[in-house]
Amino acid sequence: MFVILFFWLMACSLAYANQTLVLNTAGKFPLNAPDQSGFMDKVVEEAFRRSGLILKTIQLPAERGLINANLGIDDGEMGRIAGLEKTYPNLVRVPEKVMDWEFYAFSDHNVDLSKGWAGLAEYSVAFINGWKILERNVPAEAEITKVKDQSQLFNLLNKQRTQIIIYERWAGLRYIKQNRLNGVRLIQPALARRKMYMYLNKRHKVFVPRLTKALKNMKRDGTYNRLVRELLEPLK
Repeated sequence: MFVILFFWLMACSLAYANQTLVLNTAGKFPLNAPDQSGFMDKVVEEAFRRSGLILKTIQLPAERGLINANLGIDDGEMGRIAGLEKTYPNLVRVPEKVMDWEFYAFSDHNVDLSKGWAGLAEYSVAFINGWKILERNVPAEAEITKVKDQSQLFNLLNKQRTQIIIYERWAGLRYIKQNRLNGVRLIQPALARRKMYMYLNKRHKVFVPRLTKALKNMKRDGTYNRLVRELLEPLK
């Protein structure tokens, strides 16, 4: 009996070894990149490696990525806020965060956001469709425009078609630097800071404990902080 159980467990382990999972992301460099060279790519790729998995990423619009992951067209999402499993019941969250995202307003206008989200009500505001935290918190009184991606977002600002855009801190700073948008600046304070998590389609829930352990171990052994120093801190 024990021999049979041993070989059954071995067969299961071999079946799962080196399995490729496809995770969606709408993030841009320095967090995500098509060649998986972004910060989140590297963190998740290493967690996958330690879990006996292979990572493949697909860049999709935020809303489409969630729908595909929930339907099982793709295997999961790389980085989303907690609680999405309530709306997308086929997704299972890996409970150890990948990173914190800081959501900031960017503008070339003199704007006052000392009141936080409420202060947006008197401005025209643009953000990426499918970013749930923004859809839930930007006041309905604001003149809201939703766009597909990063380029459209900054183009709206550059063409004076919106007063404020809301985006993730690191990707926003990198875009401004890369495109020499000297008049655009990050507006203090941050509108929100949120932990971002991997989600897997429920058919892959067996991998959740492994990935949780791998992420925790990466933070303990210094791997995570090394990636922060190499890929994010130069943008400060």
